[in-house]
Amino acid sequence: MRSSPILEVKDLSKRFGGVHALEKVSLDLCGGEVLALAGDNGAGKSTLIKTISGVHKPDEGIISYDGKPVTFENPQQARDHGIETIYQDLALADNLDVGANVFLGREVMKRVLGLPAVDRKRMRAEAADTLKVLDIRINRLDLPLRSMSGGQRQAVAIGRAIHWKAKVLIMDEPTAALGVPEQRKVKALVRSLKQSGVGVIFISHNLADIFEVCDRIIVLRRGIVAGERLISNTNPDEIVRLMVGG
Repeated sequence: MRSSPILEVKDLSKRFGGVHALEKVSLDLCGGEVLALAGDNGAGKSTLIKTISGVHKPDEGIISYDGKPVTFENPQQARDHGIETIYQDLALADNLDVGANVFLGREVMKRVLGLPAVDRKRMRAEAADTLKVLDIRINRLDLPLRSMSGGQRQAVAIGRAIHWKAKVLIMDEPTAALGVPEQRKVKALVRSLKQSGVGVIFISHNLADIFEVCDRIIVLRRGIVAGERLISNTNPDEIVRLMVGG
């Protein structure tokens, strides 16, 4: 039996000029659940997650979080509520180390000789604790992110979201452009998030990944919900038919 949803979207619509990017889209997400969003390019996936995360304002519809209607003026307000989004570009600073990236924009300060200074040691220590909880192993937390693999960078982005107590994590194509071993690690991290009670929205073109880690799938086509299925009650062929309208 499913628990009460932590996130609910009801009849969400978004237009850009005469283009209906979303038309009365509804979904819900429970803690400890992985919900896939699938659809071809232009189906509305990016618009939907940007509307949920405060980048766009909906023209119609209601977003509820923890049972209460919410309106986000910007992405920071969504993050303050516990909704974190990891886009494909990860929004990481390649020239900074792990601790600085986990605390990016929310740096821990200390005073040195009466002057404010960034407490890099404390940030690295807290980042290390967060990564340990997720069973992420990065040997040198003091190295800049540009020296790390794609899988490690994805892990840092996930670690940052969890450190700031995300209850909903939106992941946009998290396994794209990764090698097979790194894809496995990211999928293991998704399972770890699920076990810890985080609700995950998993956007991917890779149906094999979706069927491996997700519980439900919603298919978008031209801004509408073309279908919703339990992963256990469907197959890739049916999902492709929903995506293309066949």
